Amino acid sequence: MRLVQFQTEDGRRRVGRVSEDGGELLVLRDTESVYALARDAIVQGPDLFRLVEARLSGETADYDALVAEKRLLPPLDHPDPARCLVSGTGLTHLGSADARDQMHRKAAEEGEEALSDSMKMFKWGLEGGKPAGGGPGASPEWFYKGDGAIVVPPEQPLVMPDFAEDGGEEPELVGLYVIAPDGTPSRAGYALGNEFSDHVLERRNYLYLAHSKLRPCSIGPELLVGELPGDVRGTSRILRGEEVVWDTEFVSGEVNMCHSLANLEHHHFKYPQHRRPGDVHIHFFGAANLSFSAGIRVEPGDLFEVSAPAFGRPLRNRLARADAQAAAVHGL
Repeated sequence: MRLVQFQTEDGRRRVGRVSEDGGELLVLRDTESVYALARDAIVQGPDLFRLVEARLSGETADYDALVAEKRLLPPLDHPDPARCLVSGTGLTHLGSADARDQMHRKAAEEGEEALSDSMKMFKWGLEGGKPAGGGPGASPEWFYKGDGAIVVPPEQPLVMPDFAEDGGEEPELVGLYVIAPDGTPSRAGYALGNEFSDHVLERRNYLYLAHSKLRPCSIGPELLVGELPGDVRGTSRILRGEEVVWDTEFVSGEVNMCHSLANLEHHHFKYPQHRRPGDVHIHFFGAANLSFSAGIRVEPGDLFEVSAPAFGRPLRNRLARADAQAAAVHGL
């Protein structure tokens, strides 16, 4: 089951279940947001599938029209954007066999101290990211992106700051969560995401990673409810006008990761401040590849497109650059 949030022509918020053929949305009654729907499911069940079926109204919405008129919303948000934490984790995907072989050879020949900090963390993930028995394993990298105000709806532009050195895509899977009244993290589902970072800044020095992540991002358009397929394969494309300047497969899901999803979730939600009742969490699970690593340099106007069959319609956003803004601090 896949859900979509959208706006009606008169600006009201609605939620719809994607039809079997993907051409229309089956609109839910008495449901203005996935957030409210998830909270109701937590109290009543939890059984999001059953609640969605019970609320089908018989009304439908034209999916193509919603896309063309840019009336899609992110698949989960919070009425107060400050109560939505956007974060992520990196070094979670296996990468190529060659890269792993090179790492192991270097460690064997020169000792683990010869590895970079990033490669050490990747090695810890390979060795302990999927612990037997499902208990906690190696802790992954973690980073903060912002609050709900940075989440850009599908079909809307991703705007890099005027001071940014790059605005590159990062195609990823995203976990979407609502914290229950008793503090239990409740997963509403998964979505496609474009985590969007400044890779030029990050490459200069890995201590700039935190700065490079303070950028907008986009998720959706569809929320996949239920279990995530173990092997997710999709496509990441960049279009410049009619020209395709980047088109490659990206892989995700636990088969292609060195951490289990349960391990990533454990290390995110082990912190009490991440279990505040009523909060929303949008957590990126890491990218397997990106165009920057292949030498592609994006330009304002380029269109990012991230797609995977399991998630229905593609996530699309055009790159833009903000005008210069003053950031002076005034004393009081």
